[in-house]
Amino acid sequence: MTVCERIQNLEEQTLSPYAMLSRNSAGRETQEMECDLRTPYQRDRDRIIHCKAFRRLKHKTQVFLSPEGDHYRTRLTHTLEVAQIARTIARALQLNEDLTEAISLGHDLGHTPFGHAGERALDQIFPGGFRHYEQSVRVVERLEKNGKGLNLTKEVRDGILCHTTGTEALTMEGRIVRTADRIAYLNHDIDDAERAGVLTEGEIPERITSVLGHRKSKRIDTLVRSVIEGSQNGTVGMRPEVQAAFDLLRDFMFQSVYENPYAKGEERKVPHLIGALFDYLQKPENLPEDMRLIAEQDGCARAACDYIAGMTDHYAVELFKSIYVPASWKI
Repeated sequence: MTVCERIQNLEEQTLSPYAMLSRNSAGRETQEMECDLRTPYQRDRDRIIHCKAFRRLKHKTQVFLSPEGDHYRTRLTHTLEVAQIARTIARALQLNEDLTEAISLGHDLGHTPFGHAGERALDQIFPGGFRHYEQSVRVVERLEKNGKGLNLTKEVRDGILCHTTGTEALTMEGRIVRTADRIAYLNHDIDDAERAGVLTEGEIPERITSVLGHRKSKRIDTLVRSVIEGSQNGTVGMRPEVQAAFDLLRDFMFQSVYENPYAKGEERKVPHLIGALFDYLQKPENLPEDMRLIAEQDGCARAACDYIAGMTDHYAVELFKSIYVPASWKI
């Protein structure tokens, strides 16, 4: 018996009837030889961790654009926090942790520079619109490994696609990641907003903190426990009073942080920067070599969109400067 077979036997013996067993995966678009050490979902997790798009997440905005300080979240640290919360819930519910982790680590691979401001800017100018969760799937299916993609399993790709609004994931693991994503970003965004001086803990309404808690760690603990207690028979949920407070917290964060003119002031510059780069990259000769095949196959607009969506904040700014800002004369 191989190591992989032993792991899969343990899955069958220990996981919930609602868990997705790796042995029952719908498989990959392109068939491959199975690994004797790792299950398909473990291989997917490893492929995501080692891909270029994952590494770039460390220099992409979560909420605050180019913050001065070492402790603000980036898209990478957000991703790791989602994975930690999702795995805790999955373990308690006896779901497949490897599948849960793979979806968590891949869910934001297609996110733009400058956070949701960059996403909105691309959505306005790219024909057909732009949604980061669809782009994340495009990254793993089409863009990574010089156009070959990562060839992930269907369940991981589905979980990535369905991690936000709209259709729910096919697996309970995917539905757990959607909830973990919201738990993570609402709570760590409070932490970053406090650090930035945008709000204080005391400003969070008592009708929220009396249910969820007065500290980040307590709120996360309350929410995670509520998901574990409220999820049953293949559905993911919370206790009604906790869900109500969680919804109020989301509304509070939109009013206080996500739509705060002071916190988001620099975002007004993003549409112009993204639009200018998009216009410039419409010409194939302005695209890097590895994006020209995309332009030939899918069109210049698609290639420009893919290229911009993959940029880090710093790279996008420096490319804009190199194109549109005159350099000083050097002798």
